[in-house]
Amino acid sequence: QVRLVESGGDLVQPGGSLRLSCAASGFEFKIYNMRWYRQAPGKERELVAHISITGAVSLYADSVKGRFTISRDNAKNMVYLQMNNLKPEDTAVYVCNTPTKDYWGQGTQVTVSS
Repeated sequence: QVRLVESGGDLVQPGGSLRLSCAASGFEFKIYNMRWYRQAPGKERELVAHISITGAVSLYADSVKGRFTISRDNAKNMVYLQMNNLKPEDTAVYVCNTPTKDYWGQGTQVTVSS
C-alpha cells in the first residue's frame, strides 16, 4: 500500500522556522522525483519545491526561493522541507507528492501568525 505521510506542521510566528517531513512507503522511493505543494484557503494548489532522484537538483517557487530548502534521505524513504523566515502568506496545507506516479499525502497544516 502506497503511503505518503506528512508531519511537522505547526503554528509559528512570522520570521520563525519549521521543518516538514514526508515519510514514504509502499513504493520504490529512491527512483522517483519528489515535490512539496501547498494550498491555502481559497487559492489554487501551488508547487513549492521539487527534488530529483539523487537530490542533486532542486527547484523552488519564486515565492519561497532563498527561504525554503527541500532535501531527501533515500535510505530512510524521507523527504523534507526546511522553511525559514516564514511569512503569513506561507500559511497553507503542505502536501508531498510523487509526480510521476501521482501519489499524494494528506498534508500538514502550517500557520504563520503573530
